[in-house]
Amino acid sequence: MDGPALPQGYKLAWFEELDSTNSQARRMGEQGEEAPVWIAAERQTAGRGRRGRAWASPSGNLMCTLYLRPRCSPAKAGELSFVAGLALHDAASAMAGPAFSDIIRLKWPNDLLLGGKKASGILLESATQGSGEVSWLAVGIGLNLAEFPKDTEFPATSLAAETGQQVSPREAIAVLAHAFDKWLKIWQGPEGFRPLRDAWAARAAGLGGTITARLPEETVTGTFVGLDEDGALRLRLDTGAERAISAGDVFFGTG
Repeated sequence: MDGPALPQGYKLAWFEELDSTNSQARRMGEQGEEAPVWIAAERQTAGRGRRGRAWASPSGNLMCTLYLRPRCSPAKAGELSFVAGLALHDAASAMAGPAFSDIIRLKWPNDLLLGGKKASGILLESATQGSGEVSWLAVGIGLNLAEFPKDTEFPATSLAAETGQQVSPREAIAVLAHAFDKWLKIWQGPEGFRPLRDAWAARAAGLGGTITARLPEETVTGTFVGLDEDGALRLRLDTGAERAISAGDVFFGTG
C-alpha cells in the first residue's frame, strides 16, 4: 500500500498499535532521532489528552503526532499549538467541503469544533536541553473522523457525524500534514506568531460572547474579546477590567 503523500522533507512512521503516538515521539526524542516525522497509529492503548485525561482511541479515527526539533524556547514552542489548530481547521474544511464551512470553528486553547461540538484535541509535550532550548517537541493530534465518545463534559462529535464524509486516517494525515506545513512556514517567517494569532481569532468560536474559564483555583466569567500577543485568552470582566487567561478549560456562557 502506498503511503500518504506528505510534504517534502517529512517522514512517516505508521504503526498498527502503540501506547500513544506522543510516547513514541518521546522515545524518538530521547534517542536523538532526526525530525520532522509524522507518527500515526491505527490503535492506541494509552492515548491521553490535556491534564492527563484519557483520550478515546478507536480505530478509524486519526491519532498522530508530529515529532519536531524546533530549536527554540519553550514559550515559543508553545505557539505551535496554534499552528496545529489552524492546520486542523484547514484540514477539516477541506475534508468536509465548502457546504460545511460555517460549522467549523476553533475553541481556545486547542480544540476543533464541528457544529459546536468537540471533534479533536491537541497535546504538546517536550523536553529541554541544558541551554534552555527545546530539544524535541511532540505535537499530538487526535481527530474524530468516524467515532466519538458519548460521555464527555463538553459534547463531542466526528467528521462523519456532522458532514457525512467518510475519510480514512491515511487520507486525513496527508491533508493535515500539508496544512500544518503551510502554517509552520508562516510561523517561521518574518512576522512570526502575529499572523497566526490573527488567523486563529478569525476562526474562533465564541468571540464577543460570554465564556467561562475554569482555572485550577477559580472560575472566571467574562466577554471573550480576543487573544493576547502570546496567545492568551483575553476576558473583559463585569468591572470593565481585562484579564489574560494562559491556561484553563473554557465553556460558552456562564456554565
